[in-house]
Amino acid sequence: MQNRDDDIRRVHRVLDDLRLESLVDVHTHFMPHSVLAKVWNYFDSVDDRLGTAWPIEYRVDEDERTDLLRRYRVGTFTSLLYPHKPGMAEWLNGWAAEFADRTPDCVRTATFHPEPDAARYVRAAVEDGVGVMKCHVQVGNIDVHDPYLDDVWAVLADAAVPVVIHCGSGPEPGRHTGPDPIRALLHRFPTLTLLIAHMGMPEYEDFLTLAETFDNVGLDTTMVFTDFTEQLAPYPRSALPRLRDLQHKIVFGSDFPNIPYSYAHAVESVVGLELGDDWSRAVLHDNWARFSRRTAP
Repeated sequence: MQNRDDDIRRVHRVLDDLRLESLVDVHTHFMPHSVLAKVWNYFDSVDDRLGTAWPIEYRVDEDERTDLLRRYRVGTFTSLLYPHKPGMAEWLNGWAAEFADRTPDCVRTATFHPEPDAARYVRAAVEDGVGVMKCHVQVGNIDVHDPYLDDVWAVLADAAVPVVIHCGSGPEPGRHTGPDPIRALLHRFPTLTLLIAHMGMPEYEDFLTLAETFDNVGLDTTMVFTDFTEQLAPYPRSALPRLRDLQHKIVFGSDFPNIPYSYAHAVESVVGLELGDDWSRAVLHDNWARFSRRTAP
């Protein structure tokens, strides 16, 4: 456990240097054990397809995972979950609501899938106080223009609930991934609040343009800038000035616990861009309040 303690001290050092009591992580995963085990099995088998292994750094039980986030001084986190087929989302939402009830520092989280009753259970989640939604285009094979989702997007736009949406084509493309479907969606629902997961990897610059164009579109830093992702899909250094200009629209995400490196490395990789202390403070903590219906501690 000595290495884990060292990692915790590294995160604390970053936060102390920035004069932050805590950080906000918009992209952490908590889900039923049986579902999470399948997610871990997926990452255990990606080496042949990606050309690199993906060892899960935090393959520990739920209580230890929540304790670790608190030890890292994560003051606000999420329980992002996602269905891979119809009939799963409402059950997952019930689990996530119970998790939020017993975990007050977790933003109440829900998800959806294109299916006849999607608008009904999304509306119920909004009425129940959901603070963030998750949509995984690749895993769910989701066409964001599916007619079953029209009312879902309308409900979420009206309620100003942010949607963390994995819609880039990395680490593996899907039938509906990429910037074009999202651009068309935003033209249909221009007030929809989207947080583009993984900065839109690997279509980074296209998703930067969407964040520059639409007021309620932001980007989460999940896995980007780390040594691991720089080998798979390096972030173009020529785009860093655009990141500086979008200081108010970028939020920190880690993908904890499903990352193949330490949490400290995720934090240090963002700060290591050297875009300034104000930029780092905004990304690590302040910007979540811009997108959230609640105020981060």
